[in-house]
Amino acid sequence: MSLPKISRVPASRLLRAVHDPHWPLRSATPLAVPKRALIQSGYRRPGQPREDKPPWQKIKFDFSKGLEGITKHLKLLRQEFSNRLVGPEGKSIIEHMLEQNRVIWEFRGPDSLQEWTLSSDREIGGQSEIHLKLGRNNDTCFLYGTLQSAPPRDGETRYSGYCSMRSKQPLASFDRKKHHDWSSFNTLHLRIRGDGRPWMVNIAAETYFTHQKDDIYSYFLYTRGGPYWQDVKIPFSKFFLTHRGRIQDDQHPLWLDKVNTIGFTLGDKADGPFQLEIDFIGVCKDYAHIEDFAYEVYKRNPEV
Repeated sequence: MSLPKISRVPASRLLRAVHDPHWPLRSATPLAVPKRALIQSGYRRPGQPREDKPPWQKIKFDFSKGLEGITKHLKLLRQEFSNRLVGPEGKSIIEHMLEQNRVIWEFRGPDSLQEWTLSSDREIGGQSEIHLKLGRNNDTCFLYGTLQSAPPRDGETRYSGYCSMRSKQPLASFDRKKHHDWSSFNTLHLRIRGDGRPWMVNIAAETYFTHQKDDIYSYFLYTRGGPYWQDVKIPFSKFFLTHRGRIQDDQHPLWLDKVNTIGFTLGDKADGPFQLEIDFIGVCKDYAHIEDFAYEVYKRNPEV
């Protein structure tokens, strides 16, 4: 019952309410609790219908696929044990110590494209498009699309216009996380052919805390354009720490022994078509590069 209604109640009824404290609640209408307050759902874009399907109904049980999955993971587990007996990553100790170049990703068939995922601002209501296919001779990766920086008209999003390609998280047997170990190298080696647009190279490493899950190490990739291939070498010491697109004040080097993914992002606000062709992505050891980290690092315990 609201205050104006209580003020118009006669004095005799107000005196009775002193002895019966539950009297105002009897005449008041029950409160309507929204469904969202009972079960907190995830983020939903404006205009999209709400999905009330329980999570257990989304699981599809298939006995034959389960047996295939167990057989596949047991084979991977046996391969992991055999590789450990040989040496690091299935290589001998001498080969691992003397290795100076390693190709991590190369595109030599349709199966190599399955290791990558594409994303754009269409996920937030934008108009950009991105596509991935093999090159003319089926030995390169051809990334192309159209960039549109106009934000969606939903009343919430203010900025838009990005396209990105990111490698998938490598998995070991039974879907355990597997990391790339690049601690023996100090430089990222790319062979690309672009259209003159600037890109951003993003490397995601494993983190210990949940609030660091969006930490990414980034550096710039400038393409020259034209028909000629371009060999790009970026030292890992040049990558700077960002969190959700913002450069952090507290910088520290990249953990090269626990690299999860690598990606390429375009967001130069120049609307129009774009293309980027990649031959291979690898790492190398440059003995001429002796820099540990290119940016200022805060001292945890400064000397007095």
